[in-house]
Amino acid sequence: MQQDRILSMLGLAAKAGKVTSGEFSTEKAVKSGTAFLVLVSEEASDNTRKMFRNMCSFYQVPMYIYAPKEALGHAIGKQFRASVAVLDEGFAKSLEKKLKLLEKTE
Repeated sequence: MQQDRILSMLGLAAKAGKVTSGEFSTEKAVKSGTAFLVLVSEEASDNTRKMFRNMCSFYQVPMYIYAPKEALGHAIGKQFRASVAVLDEGFAKSLEKKLKLLEKTE
């Protein structure tokens, strides 16, 4: 239930044009300071996870491992996506709140 909420909020952010996805675009968003939250697929490779984890902690952007690639992509109206950056502070904050709740219930 909570998971669908996160994905549908991601979809809303995408419709509002406040999301960028794919490794290159996500990395660019983090480094340029436009990303407020990064989601990396639970199916992403260890290298990808490590790269984003290091980059996000350096640039102080919250990062979560979440959802299969297909679900992440589908939520934003795309094919498979290993990483998604949220470019809006409001969306990022409410997504993070939901993600933290999810971590507590698991």
